[in-house]
Amino acid sequence: MDYGKFKYENAQKARESRRNQTNTIIKEMKLRPKIDEHDYETKKGHVVRFLKAGDKVKITIMFRGREQSRPELGVNLLNKLAEDIAEFGFVESAPKLDGRNMLMVLAPTRKKTEARADVAAERDRRMAERKAAQDAEREVEAELRASHQPAAKKKRGPADNMDPDIDL
Repeated sequence: MDYGKFKYENAQKARESRRNQTNTIIKEMKLRPKIDEHDYETKKGHVVRFLKAGDKVKITIMFRGREQSRPELGVNLLNKLAEDIAEFGFVESAPKLDGRNMLMVLAPTRKKTEARADVAAERDRRMAERKAAQDAEREVEAELRASHQPAAKKKRGPADNMDPDIDL
């Protein structure tokens, strides 16, 4: 067998295997133990969005001052978050204390390629809806313009400028 052909085929196989690999990106979300309910819901929404996109999410709870003596607050918050996002992801690594921070990693339930396909399908659906709405709006505007066309103006001569009440 030709050595050049052998090298080329191996390079092609390696390139193909790299193409099929998925890059796992780890997104990070930072929280505090005394987070407000609305802020928690906002952060949870971001975590859900990341998991829907097929990315892993590292949740970090930062403790300051006296909060360090109450790590159970962080564990409770992380467990609550894990329960809230259970349909989109699962806990890959349990909460653990690391210095002043507590960490937990969430992994998506679906693979990145599946998530990309769903995101693309959703985007295409929204674009089709938007285009249909724009087309309908243009059609309505065209009908309004056609129905409100002013009547053709007749040409006025010098006699039209005279006042009809004045006798000459």
